[in-house]
Amino acid sequence: MLATRIRQKDGIFYFASCPAKEILNKVRFISRYYGEDEQIAAQTVPQNDEIAQFIARIERNDAAFQRVVSRAKVRSLKNFYEMAVTQPPIPGTVLLFTSDKLNFRTLEGQDNVGHLQEPTSKYLIIDGQHRLAALRFYLAEHPEEAKGIDVPCVIFDARSEDFAAEMFVIINSTPTRINKSHLVDLYERVSWADPDRRFAARLVDSLYSESDSPLRYRINRLGGRSLKDKWILQAELFNELYRWVRADWKKIKQATNSYREAEKYYEIVRDFLKAAQRVWGDTWANDSYMVTKPVTLKALIRVCADLAREDADPADGRLKRWEERLGVWADQQKSFKVDGFYERFPAKGEVERVARIHRDLAKAASIEVRTAKAT
Repeated sequence: MLATRIRQKDGIFYFASCPAKEILNKVRFISRYYGEDEQIAAQTVPQNDEIAQFIARIERNDAAFQRVVSRAKVRSLKNFYEMAVTQPPIPGTVLLFTSDKLNFRTLEGQDNVGHLQEPTSKYLIIDGQHRLAALRFYLAEHPEEAKGIDVPCVIFDARSEDFAAEMFVIINSTPTRINKSHLVDLYERVSWADPDRRFAARLVDSLYSESDSPLRYRINRLGGRSLKDKWILQAELFNELYRWVRADWKKIKQATNSYREAEKYYEIVRDFLKAAQRVWGDTWANDSYMVTKPVTLKALIRVCADLAREDADPADGRLKRWEERLGVWADQQKSFKVDGFYERFPAKGEVERVARIHRDLAKAASIEVRTAKAT
């Protein structure tokens, strides 16, 4: 195998590009993975292979590697491989380990490029089992694609058991994660994102940027509550809108123009928030009240979804209709004072408190509360 030798301080390891079919024959899976109609059985881990035993124990006990989550993750990766065209399907390296000491013969005139000996047994995958499992399922359905996919690999050899175990823990316990708020921004830009998520992300963007939005510039897109004049995290708002979109998706996806349908939903949220703003009066955007705090805004979005299902049309006159419908909330302004708010709305946590406020506000305005099950 042609490889590049890499030195970092006292460490030496290798980088190689391996054709998809070859890499799948050179590795062993120590966890079971599931596709649509097929599964990759976990290979038996020898009792004397302490590194594999260690990783297998972690994967059996770590919720991130449980069967159901593993199936969803593999399916998601496989879908990415199918959708990725201009983007490389596997842009990052998979990390492989062998306890064998591999012979490396440099090419003439090269110090760090040469031929790397193959190990006597299959590589242990330190990082990348899900990616390689998804690749196997993908190639089972699209075998012709195998010639066009090479997998970048980093290979560690002849290391101690502690080395491999420590690297596995570091990689899997301290990953660099994309901030959820930034991920919402990406839904509109990546071709493989679920259409319902892209639709909800479009609503968030409109609520942030449109000049007639009551939430314009009030959504914190940075992922932290560092700016006082921001009312709600983008990820929190997205979750509530996605909850609504997912429940209505069967109807939404039938629309011939998804952009116009997104505009329609934006206009519904805009009119609802404008009506709410007028009803709440001086308590809106008032730091002494909880009306525009995340817990209440999330509840308001849920009330909006309920009201929209029964009275979104006609759009003409909707704002006035809804202002009259929500007018009873003016009598509840004192309940939303910051002082004593959590005593007036007792709950085990914010999730339960949002649900309670949602029910109370809907009941006051005679709006039927519906569950957010997908239809």
